[in-house]
Amino acid sequence: MESQRNFLLIGLVLVSFLLWQQWQTDYGPKPVQPTQTVEQVAPGTPSANIPQVTESTNDSDVPVSEESVVPVAAADPQALIKVTTDTLDILIQPRGGDVVSANLVQFPVTQGSDDSYSLLRPNANTLYIAQSGLIGRDAIDTTKGRPDYITSQDSFTLQGDELIVPLKWASDEGLIVEKRFIFRRGQHKVDVEYNITNTTQTTKQFKQYAQLKQSIVGEEGSMFMPTYRGGAYSTKDNRYEKFSFDDMQDDRLNVTTVGGWAGMIEHYFVAAWVPNQEQTNLIYSNVFQNRYAAIGYTGEAFDVPAGQTITSSSVLYMGPKDQETLKEIAFGLDLTVDYGPLWMISQFLFTVLQWIQGIVVNWGLAIIVITIIVKGVMYPLTKKQYESMAKMRNLAPKMAQLKERHGDDRQKMSQAMMEMYKKEKVNPMGGCFPLLLQMPIFLALYWVLLESVELRHADFIFWITDLSVKDPYFVLPILTGLSMYLLQKLQPMTIQDPMQQKIMQWMPVAMSLFFFIFPAGLVLYWLISNIITLVQAKIIYSSMEKRGLQTK
Repeated sequence: MESQRNFLLIGLVLVSFLLWQQWQTDYGPKPVQPTQTVEQVAPGTPSANIPQVTESTNDSDVPVSEESVVPVAAADPQALIKVTTDTLDILIQPRGGDVVSANLVQFPVTQGSDDSYSLLRPNANTLYIAQSGLIGRDAIDTTKGRPDYITSQDSFTLQGDELIVPLKWASDEGLIVEKRFIFRRGQHKVDVEYNITNTTQTTKQFKQYAQLKQSIVGEEGSMFMPTYRGGAYSTKDNRYEKFSFDDMQDDRLNVTTVGGWAGMIEHYFVAAWVPNQEQTNLIYSNVFQNRYAAIGYTGEAFDVPAGQTITSSSVLYMGPKDQETLKEIAFGLDLTVDYGPLWMISQFLFTVLQWIQGIVVNWGLAIIVITIIVKGVMYPLTKKQYESMAKMRNLAPKMAQLKERHGDDRQKMSQAMMEMYKKEKVNPMGGCFPLLLQMPIFLALYWVLLESVELRHADFIFWITDLSVKDPYFVLPILTGLSMYLLQKLQPMTIQDPMQQKIMQWMPVAMSLFFFIFPAGLVLYWLISNIITLVQAKIIYSSMEKRGLQTK
C-alpha cells in the first residue's frame, strides 16, 4: 500500500464504521429478550396498574413553568413543590409525587449561559418526567387515580449537607404514607423512600414502581455525531443494554432480574431509577399514544402488617454521565457513557486522559499530551510501515520486469511476485497492517472525545472555548487539512493513473470537510497526530537514507 493512501484509508474506515453504526441503529437486529426470565402478567399486577399520569399532557394538566407554583394544599394537587440544592433545581408534582422538572445547576445550557440544562421537563411536546408510586393488591397509585400528597411548605432549599422533603398522604381507613425525597450536597443522586404506616386492622400489600416517561420525538444524533437518546437497562447477566424508542414501539420490555436499573440516556446526561439491588425486580417498557415512551421497574411485593411501619426505597439519579459516580450507584450504570464496541480501550484512554488533565489542568493540553503518548507508543509500528513501503518502492524496477515477462499470465506473475517477496524479505502487507492496528486506538479515542461529559464546555486556548463542539472559526479543520497536504507532499506521488492522482490530490480537502463538523477536541487530536507524523516521517526517512534505502 502506498503511504499517501494511509489517511484516505483512515477516513474510509471511519466513515464506514459510522455508516455501520447508523445502519445498526436503523435496521440492525433488535435485542432478544431472555424468555426464561419473562414474567407472565396477571390481572392487577404491574402492567395493568402502572399509572399513566397526565395522559393529555397539556399545559393545564402539567404546569410548565416556575410561575405556576402556588401554595400546596390537598385541594390543589397541581401546585408544584420547588426544591433547590447546589446541584439540582427540582419541581415535584403533589399528585403522585412525581419529579416533573430537573435542572442541573452546575451545567449551563450553553457556555456562559445563566440558564441551567433541563434534564427533566413537563412541557407537552418535550415531556420527560420521573414517576414512582405504590401498586399491587392494595395500590394507592392506579390508572383511575393517584394520591394527592400534602406538605408543610411549597419550597425547600438545601442548607446543610442533607435535605429531606416529606410528602404525606392518608386514606380514610387509616393507611398513612410518607414519600420522602432525600437530597445531599454535591450529589445528583436522590433517595426516594416510602414510609408506610398501617393503622388499619388488616395486612396491606404493595409493590413499589418507578419509571421515566419521555416524548419519543426529539433531537437525534447524526452519522458523524452518533449520540444516542433512548432507553437503557441492566440485568444481573447483562451489565448494559440499550432499548431504543423504536424497540419500545415494536415490543414491550418485560424482564425479571435480581437488582438491575432502568434509565433514559442522552448525550452527556442520564436519568435512571435504581431499585433495591437485593430484591427481584421486573424491568419493563411501555408506549402511550405513540407519543410517549416509558421504561422502569416494579419491585417485589411486600406486606405491611396491621399496626406496623415498613419502608421501601429506591434511588433516582438525574445528572451527568460521571463514570466514577455511576459505578458506585449500580452495577453497569457507568456504561451509559457509551464508548461503543471498543469501550475497554476507550475507558483506558479516558483514565489516562483524565490523569493527564489533573496535572496540566487543561483538557486541550491533555489531548495534546495523550496524542504524543499514543504516537510515541505507536512509533515502532509507524517505522515498520514506512520502511515496508520504502522497500516496496525499491522493488518497483524488478516488478516492472516481471510484468514484462509474465504480464499476460496472472498465475505465473503471482508466483514470481511471491518468490521475489520471499527472496527480498518484503511483506507486501507490511505497510497496511501497522496502520490497521492503529485504527482501534483512533476510533476508541474518537468515542472518548465525543461521549465524555468532562469535555463539555471544556476550555482550551484563544477562540477554542468548548472542545465538545466544532471550531467556531474552522481554524483547526483548515490547519488539519494543510497538515494532511504536507504529509502527502512529503511522499511524492507514485500512482500513475491520472484519475487516481486527482483523487489523492483532493483527498485532504475532502477529509477537511468532515473536520468542519467534528468536535474541536477530536480535530485537535488529528492535527497534533499529523504534526507528529510529519516529524516522525522525517526521522524515519533520514534513517532509511543512511542505510541506502530509497525514500523518493
